Amino acid sequence: MRLERREDVPLALALAAPVGAVAAALVLAAGLIAAAGVNPLVAFYELFRGAFGSRLAFTETLTRATPLILTGLAAAVAFRSRLWNIGGEGQFYVGALATAWLGFEIVTPLPPLLGMAVLMLAGMAAGAALLAGPAYLRIRFGVDEVVTTLLLNFVVILFIGMMIEGPLRDPLAFGWPQSVPVDNDLRLPDLVPRSRLHVGLLIAIAMAGAVWAVLARTTFGAKARAAGLNARAAEFAGVPLSRTLMTVALISGGLAGLAGAVEVMGVTGNVTTTLSPGFGYAGIVVAMLAALHPIGVVASALFVATVFVGADAMSRATGAPSVIADVIVSLCLMTMLVAILLTTYRIRR
Repeated sequence: MRLERREDVPLALALAAPVGAVAAALVLAAGLIAAAGVNPLVAFYELFRGAFGSRLAFTETLTRATPLILTGLAAAVAFRSRLWNIGGEGQFYVGALATAWLGFEIVTPLPPLLGMAVLMLAGMAAGAALLAGPAYLRIRFGVDEVVTTLLLNFVVILFIGMMIEGPLRDPLAFGWPQSVPVDNDLRLPDLVPRSRLHVGLLIAIAMAGAVWAVLARTTFGAKARAAGLNARAAEFAGVPLSRTLMTVALISGGLAGLAGAVEVMGVTGNVTTTLSPGFGYAGIVVAMLAALHPIGVVASALFVATVFVGADAMSRATGAPSVIADVIVSLCLMTMLVAILLTTYRIRR
């Protein structure tokens, strides 16, 4: 048996791949749930009811999906050009920290709308700057960006801890390690009254549309796709590979930094070392489930958010361990990798 690359992937097969991957992951997870002594059908019912069964649950699911859309876009943009950005978590945190610092110290005198824009741009700039280093090392010296971006995540978490225990510590937090807060006038307004759902969701969806337009309808998007399909051929055809990869890195890091900015401005108001439950890493799963398509990222982010939010309700109702959410997301990543393999290649005897 051998694998033969498909010359053209049928649209129906491309659309069925993520659906089949999710279905396979749920079947595998059902076996684990059953092994824990819980009826899988009851568990999945409680999971989806916990994510959508009430106004509070629905808004919380959308709130959780907001940063996942942005970190998923960050991964999708980079991966399409074969720039393996595993540092979305670190870029998320530096974007959040830059936003909290500026929101407290510098931009308070600005009009609210202008101040919000400045904060989000600051978060994007911080995230982009963090990824620019590994991208330069990859372009100039051939250093594997998987290693550098992954290890930077841990460096950033330690840096965040140092800053919120030191110069950016909130003096009104009664000893709790958190950063200074963003000014209330610069917080993102709520979409639904008496909920945590904020206009950051609309910003994230708008960014998904903008990223799709850039990648699908511009010369730069064609260059980025060419760099991902065959870097040597693209360079031979005249694509400025180094400049293209650096631009991709700045966009990818900026999107992850924007996720941190939106989370601080819309939900928490400040930064702690537990701000992210793994948004940067989950963004990789979101991007893979969407087959790296920017519009598909919105749907896959909603699915992942559903799993994370509903898992707690499922655990309370059935006694199944809440960590099944992490298991389902991990299984989705593995089954999606298999689905991508089978859609890209056909098996020949």
